[in-house]
Amino acid sequence: MLALVVLLRGVNVGGHRTFRPSALVRELADLDVVNIGAAGTFVVRERASQKAVREAFAERLPFDTAMALCDGRAVLDLLERNPFAAEPSRPDLTRFVSVLAGRAPRSPNVPFQLPKDGPWMLRVIARHGPFVCGVYRRHMRAVSHLGALDKQFGVPVTTRNWNTITAIGKALGGG
Repeated sequence: MLALVVLLRGVNVGGHRTFRPSALVRELADLDVVNIGAAGTFVVRERASQKAVREAFAERLPFDTAMALCDGRAVLDLLERNPFAAEPSRPDLTRFVSVLAGRAPRSPNVPFQLPKDGPWMLRVIARHGPFVCGVYRRHMRAVSHLGALDKQFGVPVTTRNWNTITAIGKALGGG
């Protein structure tokens, strides 16, 4: 079993549901947890079931939040696939990966854009298992469209930029 990746939804953003990731890592020392940034992204390197990891995090967080857990191999596979290889890198666009926090009851056809009519703010370009990959314009309206991904897939999602996903890969021992 390779490491597990834990992504917490909506933490340490705008002063809401705040906590200290470094303190949580110390409390979870028996799981050999590595913190990636401040937005609730962790790599659990000790062998443990998803259920045990989910319970350990939930017991120690001072609030309830959705968690997306995935096997580290899936993240490394996503990095190897590089869904953004054909996408131009532009300063006005942010590459993102939204991770489904459960089994999606709906699966919209990919690619798609939001809003559906008029100039797009967000484009979903690929889906690989629990990972929904896309780009959004650096604009305040884009945030509401990221929130709409929950409705598109019928399950909570938590979103990270591509740079965070590559940092997770490095923590997993990938290139």
